[in-house]
Amino acid sequence: MILLKAEHIDKRFGITHAVNDVSIDINAGEIRALIGENGSGKSTFCQMLCGIYTLGGGTFTLDGQVMNVRNQVEANNLGVSIIVQEMGTLSGLTVAENIFLGHEDPFMHYGIKNSRAMIREAQKLLDDYGFSKIRAGAMIDNYNFEDRKLVEIVKATYFKPKILIVDETTTALSQNGRFELYKIMDAVRADGRSVIFISHDLGEVLEHCDTVSILRDGEYIDTVKSSDVNEDDLKRLMVGREIGSAYYRTDYGREISGEVVLSVKGVSVPGQIEDVSFELHRGEILGFGGLSECGMHEVGKAIFGASWDRTGSVTLSDGTNINDIPSAIRHSIAYASKDRDNESVILNESIRNNIILPSIDDLANSHILSGRKLNDFAEKYAEQMQTKMQGIHQFVSDLSGGNKQKVVLARWIGKDSDILVLDSPTRGIDVKVKQAIYALMSELSAKGKSIIMISEEIPELLGMSDRILIMKDGRINGSFMRSEALTEEDLIAKMV
Repeated sequence: MILLKAEHIDKRFGITHAVNDVSIDINAGEIRALIGENGSGKSTFCQMLCGIYTLGGGTFTLDGQVMNVRNQVEANNLGVSIIVQEMGTLSGLTVAENIFLGHEDPFMHYGIKNSRAMIREAQKLLDDYGFSKIRAGAMIDNYNFEDRKLVEIVKATYFKPKILIVDETTTALSQNGRFELYKIMDAVRADGRSVIFISHDLGEVLEHCDTVSILRDGEYIDTVKSSDVNEDDLKRLMVGREIGSAYYRTDYGREISGEVVLSVKGVSVPGQIEDVSFELHRGEILGFGGLSECGMHEVGKAIFGASWDRTGSVTLSDGTNINDIPSAIRHSIAYASKDRDNESVILNESIRNNIILPSIDDLANSHILSGRKLNDFAEKYAEQMQTKMQGIHQFVSDLSGGNKQKVVLARWIGKDSDILVLDSPTRGIDVKVKQAIYALMSELSAKGKSIIMISEEIPELLGMSDRILIMKDGRINGSFMRSEALTEEDLIAKMV
């Protein structure tokens, strides 16, 4: 039985044809993957379905009813909900207020909101989902990126939508969080409802989805059964050609320079990391791994001077101490956060302004900025990263997740930073762009740039790192040199 019929769906943003005449049928009781390269139209298609964008053309018919939704609340009322790729909760509200945003009527009496009843109901939901550590009455701002994602899962599913859209959500979750989400997806399918699942992790797609629909450059390519294809088949359908075998590094035994470019000694951040010490060498790719809340993400912020309550020292080879973000940037340290939309880019600014921001002082001539020089600089590095865009004056908020990440990297490549702290650098990135980012990391390393790569993906750590530090409970719990004999099990043993 067809639950959702999408017919001739179309959407343009200026000259960009984001979704071009796409027709797809989704059956009741299935998990349908929607895959494609960054900018292929996946998220735009789903955001029209759930009311974030208006339809440019075509119709969605859900359970026999033509949908004409103007916003997410109307889509929710018809039975469509979404867990978005980036942050989908609102600061300044409690957890409970975020969960019931747009659906406050059951808690209103003569125009007055019964906050206590709302908190009580939200806490019951959180407890039922196994997320008891999150308190419904607390401000959402008290929680980290992953916990806020768990709140979004509750918000998107508690009312049992007919269609649940999961847009690159697993990249923000720990293994335990992913497991909980997979259970929810399976329950939706078992109940005769459907899931649209967007992911660049093709192994995850094949394991958890029944069927896979592929988009390329905004156009529908094909729908296949997961049981009939492998990852290479999906890559070929996504890209339109074979993906080369070069992906991770293939070299082993490379001698790391003895030159120390960064020394971290006794760094602690209350409640997050404790007594973290290590050295980073010239040209080294140093990987940090661990389970959720192990402290590895906080290490990146501490190095960049973004932790106001940090103790301990972060020192460059010339003796310079790094204690704040301006000092880090001035002394050639770059940082790309896992929370891309809130900490790595300025969404409501142009691609140009995002790229030039750290380099403005370098580009100024006697304190005078040349518009042409700024444009040329931004175009050079946006094109070097092969950013899909209408032009450098396009707002970053209009870009796909992968193209936002390209802007982040273009910013720091343009700055010519010597030390790059990359937190989850390939989160939400398609296979072709991943390949390009890994190649870029190897190229930068060969030029003597030093990279700290923080990653929740064990194959990425094994594939790209010269040395791996594993964190547990805020401390470094293991250290491994690059080796063909090193296995995932070796790393996991130090994580748990």
